[in-house]
Amino acid sequence: MNMETDQAQIIATTHQLTQLMIERDTAKMNKLLAADFTLTHITGYVQAKNEWFNEIVTERMKYYSAKEVKTSVTIDRDKATFVGRQMLDARIWGTRNTWRLQQTMELEKRNGEWVILRSVATTF
Repeated sequence: MNMETDQAQIIATTHQLTQLMIERDTAKMNKLLAADFTLTHITGYVQAKNEWFNEIVTERMKYYSAKEVKTSVTIDRDKATFVGRQMLDARIWGTRNTWRLQQTMELEKRNGEWVILRSVATTF
């Protein structure tokens, strides 16, 4: 694989994750995320994958739409960092807002597929 192909796969994987969040499809999300995946929220709270999935299923976290603003990908062999800025319309723990969200995701290529290891959310 070349760098351009890897970059396209990484961007496609992160876009798919966002769409699956909106669709509340945690089964398909599970295939994109490492078993020990964590999500660090803008509050600094680090959430395990299963806890996050429960929040999505129960709609304590409900994602409505996302509009991409900017993305960048850095690749070093089988490791990558994706930084994506988006306007995310979501209701998180009772508060709905259009969040100016930056997600920094660490990925690893496993068996030819890019897997998301962790994601850290900040605002921009």
